[in-house]
Amino acid sequence: MPDGSATAHTYRPKLATVLAEGYHLGHFRRDVLAALTVAIVALPLSMAIAVASGVSPERGLYAAVIGGFLVSALGGSRYQIGGPAGAFIVLVAATVAKFGLDGLLLTVFLSGFMLTLIGLLRLGSLIRYIPHAVTVGFTCGIAVTIFASQIKDLGGLKLPGAEPGPLLPKLAMLGQALPTVSPAALAIGVGSAALIFLLRRLLPNWPGMLIAVVLASLAAWLFGLPVETIGSHFGQLPDGLPSPRLPSFSTSLVLDVLPAALSFTLLGAVESLLSAKVADGMTGRKHRYNMEVVAQGIANVASAIFGGISVTGTIARTATNIRAGGVSPVPGMLHALFVLIFMVIAAPLASFIPLSTLAGVLVVVCWNMAEKEEFLHLLHDWRGAGVVLATFGLTLIEDLTVGIIAGCALAAAFAIVDRIRRAAPD
Repeated sequence: MPDGSATAHTYRPKLATVLAEGYHLGHFRRDVLAALTVAIVALPLSMAIAVASGVSPERGLYAAVIGGFLVSALGGSRYQIGGPAGAFIVLVAATVAKFGLDGLLLTVFLSGFMLTLIGLLRLGSLIRYIPHAVTVGFTCGIAVTIFASQIKDLGGLKLPGAEPGPLLPKLAMLGQALPTVSPAALAIGVGSAALIFLLRRLLPNWPGMLIAVVLASLAAWLFGLPVETIGSHFGQLPDGLPSPRLPSFSTSLVLDVLPAALSFTLLGAVESLLSAKVADGMTGRKHRYNMEVVAQGIANVASAIFGGISVTGTIARTATNIRAGGVSPVPGMLHALFVLIFMVIAAPLASFIPLSTLAGVLVVVCWNMAEKEEFLHLLHDWRGAGVVLATFGLTLIEDLTVGIIAGCALAAAFAIVDRIRRAAPD
C-alpha cells in the first residue's frame, strides 16, 4: 500500500480515500475502541484547557465536539485528532481578558478563515519549514507560561486583584498571595498530578487523567473539602450544544482582534502540521498538508459559530489514537460524538470536579509539552542555542508571535551567514 507521499499535495480528505480503499467492519471495531480511549483523554483535558483559558468548561467541550469532528472528517491525516490544545491557553486567556468572550469568538472565527486561505493558497508546505529550534523554544515557553497560570488554582490562592497576564507581574502577585494557600486545594491538585504520573509509569494503558479527576471529585465530595469546584465557580454545565450563531462583530472590533487572529492562525497551522508530522512518524504514512490546514480552518469557523474555543491538531490525543489501534479518521469523528453523549447524559457530574484537579491535569500537560531533552540538546550548538533561547525568552517576556518571528529571523540570519562563508573564496 502506498504511504501517501504522491498525493500529499492534493485537496482530498483522507476519509474519502479510506472509504474508497475499502472500510470494513473489522476496521470499524478497532476505530470504536480507539475513539473511546481518545474521548476518555479528551474529556478532562477539554474542560481543563477551557478553564485555564479564562472561559467556562463547556467552551472546551464545544470545541472538542464540533472542531474534533470536522478536523477528522475533512482533514488530510488519517490519524489526526483535533480539539482544544494547551498551546492556545495563553493566547485565548489574553484575548478573553482584552476583548471578552465575543471578541474571542470573533478571533477564532477570523483565524479559521485565515487558516482556510493558507491551505487554499498552498502555503501549508511553507509552515513545515519553521526551524526545529524555534518550535522547541516556543513550545517550552508556552509550557512555562501555562504552568504559571495554574499556580493560583493549584493552591487555591486568593489574589488581591485580577491576575496579570504577563509572566513577571503574574509571578509577583502569586508570590504575595502565597500566605492564602488552601491546604485542601493544594493536596488535591498536587495529588492529582502525582497520581497521573504514577499511573502513566505503572499502568500506561489506563486513563490516568480521568481516574485522577474522578477520585479527586469523590474525595472532595465525600469529605466535604473546602475547595472550589466547576459547579461553585461556573454553575452546572449545559446538557448539549447551543444553537449556532455568528459571532458579534463590527469593523472596529475586527480591526482590534486582527493581530490576535493572526497569532491564532500561526500557532494553529504550526501545531496542527507538527501533530500530523508526528503521526506520520508513528505510522509511516504521509498527511496532506494543505488539506489539513483547510480542515483546521473550517473546524475553527464552526467551533466559533457554536461558541467553542480554538481548535487544532493535538499531539497527545493523536498519539493516543494511534496507540489504541485507530486506522482511519473515523475515531476522531466518533470521539467527538462520545464527548457529546457525556454532555447530554452526565453533565451534572462535572459540577463536582475541583478546579485544583484540573490545574493538576494541566501541570502534567505542561511537563509533557515541554521538549526538555531537545531543549538541552540544542544548547550544545551555539547557533541552535541562540535560536532556541531567543524564541523561548521572547515567548515568555513578550508573546508567542514575537518569539516565533524573532527565532525564525535569527535562524535565517545564521543560514545566510553560513552560505556567504561557504561561497567566499579561500
